[in-house]
Amino acid sequence: MSNVNNLNTASHSPDMPILVDNETGVWTTDALPMLYVPRHFFVNNHMGIEEELGAEKYADVLYKAGYKSAFYWCEKEGEEHGIRGEELFEHYMKRLSQRGWGFFITEELDLENGTAKVRLENSAFVYQYGKVNRKVDYMFTGWFAGAMDQIAETLGYPVKTVAKQTQCAAEEGCDVGYFEVTPR
Repeated sequence: MSNVNNLNTASHSPDMPILVDNETGVWTTDALPMLYVPRHFFVNNHMGIEEELGAEKYADVLYKAGYKSAFYWCEKEGEEHGIRGEELFEHYMKRLSQRGWGFFITEELDLENGTAKVRLENSAFVYQYGKVNRKVDYMFTGWFAGAMDQIAETLGYPVKTVAKQTQCAAEEGCDVGYFEVTPR
């Protein structure tokens, strides 16, 4: 993971469209306005809030906000691209990966039954925290349930889900993170 700052590694320009409004300076990708901030800035703010609230309380706050944001994102992106179902879930994983949070790989997905298993490699949080022997990717957890619930609702499935992180690369003996989505 330490190669992330090594300038000798292979690199490429972003794989997603980024437009900047000439009058407002607002960055947009697909149908949504975006922000571009240094990773250390974002994660240091995250760590500061965690110190004040405690990881468990902060995780609860982020779960709810992340759920709502993923639900909204999937709704808007589905409309923008005319996609739904598994294609929309995979589009979400692709865009998350393209924005530098890490690489999100869907290992299992059953929209009708509300289950999924997502592997996370090269987490931005793990790069900053290092091996601290605890789960540090909790910000992502609500994202998976929010995406699943929005997509299932669009398909007419009555399932509501919950997500949890089961493994983190910041834990001893782990090289990747895992998240599981299950029905509530």
